[in-house]
Amino acid sequence: MKAIILAGGKGTRGKPYTEYFPKAMTPINGKPLIDYVVRYLKSFNFIKEIIIISDYNGLGGQIKNYYGNQKNIKFVQDSQSGTGGDLLHIEKELKKESEFLLWFVDNLCAIDIKEMRDTFKEKNSYACIATRTKRKEETGFAIVKDGIIKEFKEKPVMKLQLSECLGIYMLGKEIIQKIKKKKQKQVNLSFDILQQLSKEGKVSAYDIAEKEWIDAESPMILERNEKIVTKIIKQMGL
Repeated sequence: MKAIILAGGKGTRGKPYTEYFPKAMTPINGKPLIDYVVRYLKSFNFIKEIIIISDYNGLGGQIKNYYGNQKNIKFVQDSQSGTGGDLLHIEKELKKESEFLLWFVDNLCAIDIKEMRDTFKEKNSYACIATRTKRKEETGFAIVKDGIIKEFKEKPVMKLQLSECLGIYMLGKEIIQKIKKKKQKQVNLSFDILQQLSKEGKVSAYDIAEKEWIDAESPMILERNEKIVTKIIKQMGL
């Protein structure tokens, strides 16, 4: 199976840092964010190749320089045609794959990819998205009755009414054909493809349960959540 890392975003939320390096190269303990994702993916023996999509004509060139020529890592120029367009751009690379993994680089989580793959197959789905139903809040909450605060809850773990989607997908080969049929320049995988498939019951969910996840949008977020980041990296076995 192949894993695709999308590392071509503009990093708008990470400014001003991302004016000097891509989000994928955000440092964590002396190593770039993307390297934790790459090494974690390599720990699964059924993942045979990693394809990194980025803007190598711009700041993404730093990613290529970091890895150089490494076995089983391929670099593909961002197509500038949306997440769906990027997948269509590497159609030839996925020709022999019945399913593949798509990982947005700013997602840091020790997700069990094998279990996710099993869920994808068991549900006979075209796509499986990593989700969570619990989230530790960054702010304090209060229990209020008749305008009086009865109790404070400092950074509680909240049960979500809706499942929160992570940027980690298991996708079947059917997805490429669905993208092709759109025949449009920009294709957003979530809104243009998965939204309709979800209405057809073809999108499954893999809940990460108690596993931590962080949207590593900027160095500031990572620094503020240092304990969680350290825990995730430990869970990854890195």
